[in-house]
Amino acid sequence: MKAIAAALLGVVALGFALLGFAQPASAQTGLRQGLFGKPAGAGRQVQAPPVARYVSEDGQIFVLDRTQGRPLLKFEDSPEVWALKAQPAPRGDVIYKNDLGEPMLRATRLGGVTVFTDARPDGAAAALAGDGPPLRLSPLSPQALLERLAQASLRASRAARRTILFEAEATPASSALIADAATVTSVAVVRMSRRKDGRTLLAQFRKVLLIEGKRASADIEDQVLKITVAPAQGLAGRPSSERIVMVAATQ
Repeated sequence: MKAIAAALLGVVALGFALLGFAQPASAQTGLRQGLFGKPAGAGRQVQAPPVARYVSEDGQIFVLDRTQGRPLLKFEDSPEVWALKAQPAPRGDVIYKNDLGEPMLRATRLGGVTVFTDARPDGAAAALAGDGPPLRLSPLSPQALLERLAQASLRASRAARRTILFEAEATPASSALIADAATVTSVAVVRMSRRKDGRTLLAQFRKVLLIEGKRASADIEDQVLKITVAPAQGLAGRPSSERIVMVAATQ
């Protein structure tokens, strides 16, 4: 596949192909009451399915997929899928960390789960709500990849209030991961735009270039934000939005 470039601010924004499962607010409230209204029996062990859906005490819904080499986490209100590393903790617990080594989940041996977010850095209890949809990359045609790059460019440009070009050098083996990395990069740009130093961070680059490599990385040079993906590693083979923001903040 030849190099593909997308800078299509004038296109009609197509909906992201999200792994979502939205529910009405009333249904979510009822679900939280049912899950958190009564305390679980002391010492009772809850066996979570391989792909489990959880709801936090704040009402945040997420899916944890443990069917692949790396655990995958996706929040309902975000298109990003987080590739985590499981690390043993005291008392038989397991801590799941992102690619910066920051904890995102803690699971106890009895089945309890705590989720860590920007809004709740000290953690919020989460209850098992049933099965969830598997988190997978789907093969993409060249046209579908162009559309995903256009969507990412549009989203990032709106957040930055100026044009941010998205270009990619993709092969059939890397197209799905590059499309996902473009989406994650646009999420990172939105996150930068909401920071107090957002203008300074976003002023460092005017283009995003996505390429293949041996390992996932992000770097800024000559006003280009270069995202390297490693297709053999699946969803773990591209940097998270957290890593991309960190790179921009430490340049």
